[in-house]
Amino acid sequence: MKKVILSVAIIAAMGLTSCKNETKPKETVTTEAATKIAVKVAMTDLSFGVRGNCGMCKTTIEEAVTKVEGISKANWDKDKKKIDVSFDETKTDVMAIHKAIAASGYDTEKMMGSEEAYENLPGCCKYDHSMEMNIE
Repeated sequence: MKKVILSVAIIAAMGLTSCKNETKPKETVTTEAATKIAVKVAMTDLSFGVRGNCGMCKTTIEEAVTKVEGISKANWDKDKKKIDVSFDETKTDVMAIHKAIAASGYDTEKMMGSEEAYENLPGCCKYDHSMEMNIE
């Protein structure tokens, strides 16, 4: 009988010690640490003239721009012949955007379009190289 009582006491003691409510400290992120972790990206907005004629031009111009790293938005206006672009200056610059558009065959305020790319544009996209860009 002593062995049974001793066994029950040992089992009870083991059960109680294994059920301690030990809480581990939770990791907290302070405001200062969160600021260091989160990196704010300053977006730059830009508008400039781009020659073109139609909806296909719009698609080609906008696709060329959005392929540039750091671009978040590109919208070419067919009537005004201008593009509005939002981009991250830490990933790209203004001339990279102009170069991408020129490489697709379209003239910008700062660069002439690639002649080879221009020749491969559909007929409706062949614009007058002297057309005015109304950027205002």
